Amino acid sequence: MLKKERAAFIAQRLQELYPEQPVPLDHKDPYTLLVAVLLSAQCTDARVNQITPALFELADNPFDMAKQNVEIIRAIIRPCGLSPQKSSAIKRLSEILVDKYKGEVPQNMAALETLPGVGHKTAGVVMSQAFGVPAFPVDTHIHRLAQRWGLTNGKNVVQTEKDLKALFPKEKWNALHLQIIFYGREFCSARGCDGRVCEICTSCYPRRRKPKLVNKP
Repeated sequence: MLKKERAAFIAQRLQELYPEQPVPLDHKDPYTLLVAVLLSAQCTDARVNQITPALFELADNPFDMAKQNVEIIRAIIRPCGLSPQKSSAIKRLSEILVDKYKGEVPQNMAALETLPGVGHKTAGVVMSQAFGVPAFPVDTHIHRLAQRWGLTNGKNVVQTEKDLKALFPKEKWNALHLQIIFYGREFCSARGCDGRVCEICTSCYPRRRKPKLVNKP
C-alpha cells in the first residue's frame, strides 16, 4: 500500500473499532481537564483518575486552587510522580488564569502554552477535547504507531505531528488522536507488538519480516 492508502485504511479501521471516543481523563470542564492532562505527564490515565477526585474536592476551579498551599497540592498528587513540579505548576497556572483570564481557560494554543507546566501536547489535548478545536497532539503511543504504520519517519514528535496532519483531513484529527491511543493500548503496545503482530501492522506491511525499530520521541 502507498502511504495515502495506508492512511485511508487505518482511518476506516479505527473508526470501525472505536466509533465513540470517550475522553480517558475524568473531568467536568476545561479547567479540570487542563489539570488532569498536566498530571498525566509520565503517569497513566488510570492513576490520574484515582488522584483527581481528592484534588478537585480540595479545589475544582482556579479561584480556589490559587488559594491553596502548594504543599497540600503536592501531598495529594504525589502518586502521579513529579509532584514538586506539577504542584507548583497547578498553583501558578491557577493564579494566572484568575489574574489574566478571569478564571477561564483560554481557547488559544499560544496562550495555553505560556501557562506553567503546559507544553504543546497538553495544550493540544485541551484544545481538542475541551473546545473541539482540531488538533493532533502526539503522545508516545501515537509516535510509536505512526512509525510502525509507515506514516512518518518519526525522528521527533514535532515531525510526527506535522506528517499526520498532512495525511488526514482536519475534521478527523480529534477522533484519530484518541482512536490511535486506544488502539495502541489494546493491540499495538510497546511490548505487545513489534510491527509484525497486530491487525493494522500486518495489513499495512504483510511482508515485514523484521521488527520495526522505533525512534524514541
